[in-house]
Amino acid sequence: MPSGAQKKEFEPAWWLPGGHIQTLYRKFSPIETVRQVRQRIELKDGDFIDLDWAENIAVVDNTTDMIVVILHGLCGCAGSSYVLSLQRLLSENGIPSVAMNFRGCSGEVNRKAQAYHSGVSEDVEEVFSSLSHLHPEKNFAFVGYSLGGNVLLKWLGECSGNSRVKKAVAISTPFSLSYCSQAMLRGLGRLYGRYFVKKLLADFSTKKFHFQQIVNRDQLSKIQQLGELSDISSIWEFDDKITAPLHGFKDAEDYYNKCSSICFLDSIKTHTLLIQSQNDPLVPLSAIPLRGKLVPHINLQLSKKGGHVGFISGRRDHWLERRILQFIQV
Repeated sequence: MPSGAQKKEFEPAWWLPGGHIQTLYRKFSPIETVRQVRQRIELKDGDFIDLDWAENIAVVDNTTDMIVVILHGLCGCAGSSYVLSLQRLLSENGIPSVAMNFRGCSGEVNRKAQAYHSGVSEDVEEVFSSLSHLHPEKNFAFVGYSLGGNVLLKWLGECSGNSRVKKAVAISTPFSLSYCSQAMLRGLGRLYGRYFVKKLLADFSTKKFHFQQIVNRDQLSKIQQLGELSDISSIWEFDDKITAPLHGFKDAEDYYNKCSSICFLDSIKTHTLLIQSQNDPLVPLSAIPLRGKLVPHINLQLSKKGGHVGFISGRRDHWLERRILQFIQV
């Protein structure tokens, strides 16, 4: 079915009816084959961010004036299934795309004790500035998933509109970080919370060991000053004991209050699509903004089903990817 003829409303595959199964199928489904080319952006503070371009589209030679920048979610990367699936569809339609790996997510330990969190809009700004300079003839569209969606919306609200950013799409966004953190403390949400905490702590331990090996005393000292961390068992505790102090916040509550994208929506000038699901196991309905309170150029598409970054309508029917493409092309 051509992208223009796609049904805008999501209908789940009959064999994936629930929010949890939609979420898990996206996570563990076969990954699309996309060859990527890496580009490193050196940051002003001495750290770096790696970008992964879809290889089979040459940015300088294609006929479209658009580059799509993709931001992954918590514990994800440019190799995540949802990123590759979108890059493949964009390439098939002649649109170049580049996936931004947040600090420490590209397979190489970053140079600073701090890494990334739900509000690192300053890193997006640096990446965008570099891409704008390297490709002055191009316009941009941004797509953010989950944590990446929150970062994207915060950045859009802060930059007050850039004429070269034409479209934005945020999927399964945790608009209120506090509500979403609490959702991972109860019911089946605890299973997701434990998964993320285990992964985050493992990455943090790897970084600490790396700094010990290369004798980076300055950054290692910042980690050691955090104290005993072995008792961390929830996302809230991780954010309170690691994320907040490493990134200049007083505590988890301060971090959540300052970085929740729901506080930045009214300042967004870019034509934006929000794709959310009512049965998202990680983003409760209480965290989602009311459609009637959104500014006119922000469209909320709230499906009854779809899970968290799921929206699987069939093995060969990539509804989410085609909906994103459709919005970008219009």
